[in-house]
Parts: sequence; structure tokens; C-alpha cells
Amino acid sequence: MSDFATHIYCKIARICLMGTMVSFFFCAFCQAKELHLQKARAYTGKEDIKGWVMSEKLDGIRGYWDGSRLLTRKGLPLHPPPWFIENFPAFELDGELWSKQGDFEFIQSVVLDAEPGPGWKKINYHIFEVPNQKGTFLLRLDRAKEWFKSNPAHHVRVIPQILIQDISDLDRFFLEVESKGGEGVIVKNPNIPYHTGRSTHVLKVKKARDMEGLVIGINKGKGKYENAMGSLTLKLENGIIFKLGSGFTDLVRNNPPAVGTTVTFKYHGFSKNGIPKFASFLRGRAD
Repeated sequence: MSDFATHIYCKIARICLMGTMVSFFFCAFCQAKELHLQKARAYTGKEDIKGWVMSEKLDGIRGYWDGSRLLTRKGLPLHPPPWFIENFPAFELDGELWSKQGDFEFIQSVVLDAEPGPGWKKINYHIFEVPNQKGTFLLRLDRAKEWFKSNPAHHVRVIPQILIQDISDLDRFFLEVESKGGEGVIVKNPNIPYHTGRSTHVLKVKKARDMEGLVIGINKGKGKYENAMGSLTLKLENGIIFKLGSGFTDLVRNNPPAVGTTVTFKYHGFSKNGIPKFASFLRGRAD
């Protein structure tokens, strides 16, 4: 076989493989039902958070335990090894599958694999909510603590909550988390019953604002990137559609996130039309 024929053959093989992977993803995606979960709003500094509690915001993959299965936030089933969930309760849990700061790519590759691999031994499940239980936030967390005290699982943690007595407590804790490479802090009103959706009672504190968007289009590049992706067309949660064109490495431009997947980007405020200003790609999310 000539070099030219070999080149064409390899290119076709790569395209076929990519098509198979995309088809597999969309089959799973179409069968999934997005979960109604609790979500955090951005902290503005104007909220009165004295008497609230705070904890580190872990940058991993969200794992929702529905009493029998571990699911992503979009309702896709995860495939942990049997030992990972053998002592989980019959009631619901909400938490983060996480290993350490700055390890998102590793976490995602392990947790979203259809075949559970040895990497799961480095993953812990950090519980931050016990959905649909009665009582205040701390009482709901106590339900999980009591369960795992009687049914130990070395890889399960209930995330410690720290009381905010003064705004300076948040400032000090945020700097501590940031100095360790952490993503940010979650502050929460502990006296509110369990609820879903975004509310003013659960806030995220981060140095740089970021947001997620659904990829609805891949746009061809120009000049240097004539044969690669130039930008992504994103649809935001509020329905705003815009093109994201900066922050991509050459690797991402040549292997862009698929249509139907979610990406995270950072930004600095909004235009009068609601378009994120100075938006820059951070990473793709497959969960």
C-alpha cells in the first residue's frame, strides 16, 4: 500500500472511530433524563451570610445517588466498581466524585469510563447534600453521617461545614482554599428545607466567574486554523446564543467538543444584550 493510500486509510479509520464514539454518547444522552438538582448562584458580596455555613467547592464530577444508582447531574448512569457503592443507603445522596485539587481531567476520565478501572481507588465521594429529607441542612447531613457510621465506606466523606460568624471568616477561608489550589467556596443557608433549582440560599464564591454552555455548533476556522475549529456556538441556560472563540489550545481546536456536550468558560461581565464579555474556554465537560 502506498504512503498516500495509507494516509487516507488512517484518516477514514479515525473518522469512523470518532463517529462511533459520538453515536455512543448520544445514545446514552437521549436515554437520560436530566435531574432536578440544587444549584448555586454566584455570590455578589451584598448578601447577608452571617449564621450561614461554608465549605470548599470541589471541582470534580457531581454524583447523584438515587438509592440504587449513581448518576451524573444530567441523569447519565455512572459505572463505579461494585465495592464503591456496596454500603450506600437506600435514600438519596448528592455529592462530588473527587480526588484532589487540579485533577479534573483524571477524575473525568475515570468516572465517565463505561468500564470501571483501577483509577476508582483514587476517587472519593464527598457528600454535600441529602436530598428530599426533612429538616434543616445540617440535620440532613447528619442522616448521611449516621448511615456511614454504621455502614463504613473508607472512600465516602461528608463535607465539613464551617459556621460564618462574620464576613471576615469567609475571606480567610476563601484565601486558604485558593492557596491550596482550590476552585472556590460554597456558602449555604442552613435553615432552609431541601429545594431544587437555583436560589439565593446557596451561593458559590469564586475569584473568576465561569459559566457553562451547551455546544450547538462547531464553526470552521480561518487563516492558521483553516482546517480546524475556529469557534463554538453555545447556548446558555437562559437561552442566549453566542460564539466562543478564544482560550482553545491547538489540541482542542483539532478535536473540538461534540455538539450536544457542555463546556465551561470564564468571562468578565455581560454586554447589554446578555452576551458574556471576554469569554475564554476553560474545559469540556462530558458529565
